[in-house]
Amino acid sequence: MTARHIPKCMENYDFNEIAFFAKKHYIEGCNTIELMGAAKTGREREEIALVSLLQVENDKFRDIQLFCKHPEQCKFMDCRDRLRNRLEEEIGTPLH
Repeated sequence: MTARHIPKCMENYDFNEIAFFAKKHYIEGCNTIELMGAAKTGREREEIALVSLLQVENDKFRDIQLFCKHPEQCKFMDCRDRLRNRLEEEIGTPLH
């Protein structure tokens, strides 16, 4: 997988791992707490958090201050939508 498939601020993550956690969460029904408990590294916990953020409604993010590596150009909602679309293509099901 090349970095162009996911937003620049998420390019340090492994899309295949994110897709793996999305499948566990959305298809197999594992909840975030179970996934976090099984995570072996901090990076896995961050990837699980990215997957979990996809189920939070857009209007809930308006009052959240995000700490982004690219704050001057952060478009979190756009990044989130692009990640959601890419994951839905990968796992073949809507993420709700």
